[in-house]
Amino acid sequence: MASKHGQLAVFLCAVLWSTSGLFIKLLDWHPILIAGARSLVAGFFMLLLTRTRRTRQTKKPHPFVFWAGSVSYAATMLLFVIANKLTASANAILLQYSAPVWAALFGWALAKERPRREHWLALVVVMAGLVLFFRDGLTGGSLLGDLLAVISGILFGLNSVFMRMNKEGEPADIMMVSHFLTAAFALPFCFMYTPALTLPNMAAVLFMGIFQIGFSSVLFGYGVKHISAVQAMLTAMIEPVLNPVWVLLVTGEKPSLSALAGGCLIIGAVVVSSVIIQKNQYEQKVRCG
Repeated sequence: MASKHGQLAVFLCAVLWSTSGLFIKLLDWHPILIAGARSLVAGFFMLLLTRTRRTRQTKKPHPFVFWAGSVSYAATMLLFVIANKLTASANAILLQYSAPVWAALFGWALAKERPRREHWLALVVVMAGLVLFFRDGLTGGSLLGDLLAVISGILFGLNSVFMRMNKEGEPADIMMVSHFLTAAFALPFCFMYTPALTLPNMAAVLFMGIFQIGFSSVLFGYGVKHISAVQAMLTAMIEPVLNPVWVLLVTGEKPSLSALAGGCLIIGAVVVSSVIIQKNQYEQKVRCG
């Protein structure tokens, strides 16, 4: 039951993550300011939740695991924003979402969670789906931007492993600290780029801070306590699939047939791998019980 709840939590997290593109378009701020402002709101939102939800003593994480996880996620957010400025958006998303592969490798090496056969099969199908999904939007891009997007994907996968290694504690605390680190990095940019503090801009920042990366961080932290890092990353692949859905609903822009086919492949791989894992866990419970 816990793993089902974990899967659902990461799925809902991915749904919230997927709204970022629309709201970032609404803001006419420098991208680093957007990343910093939404993270500042998210950090305080999570801090407020932390003060109200602590009802039991949890195991304290190893300092290296905690800070490595926090820094890796802060760097993930910042590098992805910068990559979007330097290369095509499709390139940045496609390259960052190599994260499940890195989560599988790092999870095997660091958390001793060996990926199962269904994980590897799902990874292959998901990567094929991503290429198909973004085929029409891929461009030459910028070598530096593409490289930063790749590094962002590596750090994203690594962060999920560090959070999983803190499953006996509060993985969401890692993400909370990462938001404050992101906000601190963005602070000097306030003196170089003056943000327009209009009502729509502030509403967009509040939504992104509270829901898009605030509450979603809580959901991801809960989910990674109950499912492996690689399965969490596979489930999070729903995010790039949903991005064009919001664009379609708001602007009427229809995705291409190849994008629809790629999205179906990704969703199918995530669903099938999740069902197989649930089936294996049920059979194991029956044998043991």
